[in-house]
Amino acid sequence: MATQLRDTEFGHLVRLLTHAKYLRYPDEIDSSLWKSATQGNTTPTCTPLGEHENDARPIGLQNLGSSNAAENDRQVYLVDWYGPDDPENPQNWSSNWKLLVASLMCILNFAFYIASSIYVPGIPYIMEDLGASEIVATLGLSLFTLGYGLGPMLWSPMSEIPQLGRSPLYFWTLFAFTLLQLPTGFAVNMPMFLVFRVLTGFVGSPPLATGGATIIDMYDPARAGYGICILSSFGVLGPVFGPIIGGFSAPAEGWRWTIWIFTWLCAAVIILLFFLLPETSAANILYRRAKRLRKMTGDNRFRSQSEIDAANHTMKDHCLVLTRAFTLTFSEPILFFMDLYSALLYGVLFLWFESFPLVFGEIYGFSAGAQGLAFLGIFVGALVTVPFFLLWIKYGIIPRFAQPSFKPEMVLPPTVVGAVSLPLCLFWYGWTAREDIHWIVPIIGSSFFTVGVVTLFNTVFNYLGISYPSSAASIFAGNALFRASFGASFPLFARQLFRQLGIGPGNSLLGGIAVCFIPIPFILYRYGEKIRHMSKNARHDM
Repeated sequence: MATQLRDTEFGHLVRLLTHAKYLRYPDEIDSSLWKSATQGNTTPTCTPLGEHENDARPIGLQNLGSSNAAENDRQVYLVDWYGPDDPENPQNWSSNWKLLVASLMCILNFAFYIASSIYVPGIPYIMEDLGASEIVATLGLSLFTLGYGLGPMLWSPMSEIPQLGRSPLYFWTLFAFTLLQLPTGFAVNMPMFLVFRVLTGFVGSPPLATGGATIIDMYDPARAGYGICILSSFGVLGPVFGPIIGGFSAPAEGWRWTIWIFTWLCAAVIILLFFLLPETSAANILYRRAKRLRKMTGDNRFRSQSEIDAANHTMKDHCLVLTRAFTLTFSEPILFFMDLYSALLYGVLFLWFESFPLVFGEIYGFSAGAQGLAFLGIFVGALVTVPFFLLWIKYGIIPRFAQPSFKPEMVLPPTVVGAVSLPLCLFWYGWTAREDIHWIVPIIGSSFFTVGVVTLFNTVFNYLGISYPSSAASIFAGNALFRASFGASFPLFARQLFRQLGIGPGNSLLGGIAVCFIPIPFILYRYGEKIRHMSKNARHDM
């Protein structure tokens, strides 16, 4: 437990206040750890910088005394793990700690996603309180969504910078996100409210894209599929439970309470992150280990691989790292089309959610609170679909992953089910939402939407994570940008669409668009490997 606690924000604070007297690292207590590792032929190695920086060769401990010769050769000691069972390696953590960190990511994901949808039931009350039109009030949802689409484009590449790591970004951005809810909840006019909605969306967005990368840090690619599936399912639960909670709180206490409820939730999550979220980025852990060894020994030749790789980097190279999410998204055909497909699903989700008050409020006469309960059909769909998807991972992916013939495209078959389920849901829901048909029928139809969400989102994330493992956070950030762009724009014309066309034709339009995207999973399954091998950033060893 001390291994993980030491790398939390709480652990860093204890080490800072006690000048590293408490929660010391093993190599600070027992110097034989790094000395014996340096003497061996496995991990720490001496690597000439410059043009030969990739030709690593072992160096013995006796060379530590020959600092002049080593410096003349510009040699360094490569700091790596202390053997295959190094307890600081997140891949070697106990199952309980991995589960705890994955659970924190799920809670963080849920807390942030609920912040978007819980606002929707309060729209009529904010229109009345701040004197806004329906479209302007809907901007409170759209701008928040746009903010959390743009945020990961910065935060995710930053989390891949070894000097920063992932854990501090989670904690400090959530801390800022929670503080910014104060001016949001106390807003005195609509411009003030909208400015802080987009700011909070931007600041609080790291878990949306980087959460998947954190899970990949701890698990092998096959088993990471379990975590990513559950993580994205919690992302669905946020938009489902948000309208339920907001539907009861907004009529009773006003729209401001839709802000305060998730602010309290986020405050509780901050405490959990402070004490229980360790760093999972291997590059950051090894960077700090090398920095620690340089301080202990006074020998500046100890370097992590990331420092060696960055030895000749210019400011331009660092800027390119921060723009990686943009460049990869728009230069990789696989990423572009997979992101576009998941963005369509996300945009339809947000647009479709806007039809629920029209269907269950105006057609079936539900109260504001009861309208939120109509979203439970989606939740039940998740309860049924997620276990089957996890079984697919267990029996369909993991056994194949260990085989030499495994290819990332082998994870794609569930997308076929999702591609068909999405239009089925929209047609069913749209044409059964009538006064002469019981309200349970469209709710049953809505449950098929979760089949599409689970099988498409999770498969897309698994496929992208396996195909681009070295840039997972940036890849997921690009996906988040596409999804948020559609999710931000679609609600602005949602109610006008359904009022002009009607519930049935409006859903048929969405279903027709979904039908047009059905061929994409088949094309990627058939030609994905060939397209992937044309990329300079994707894996070519599979």
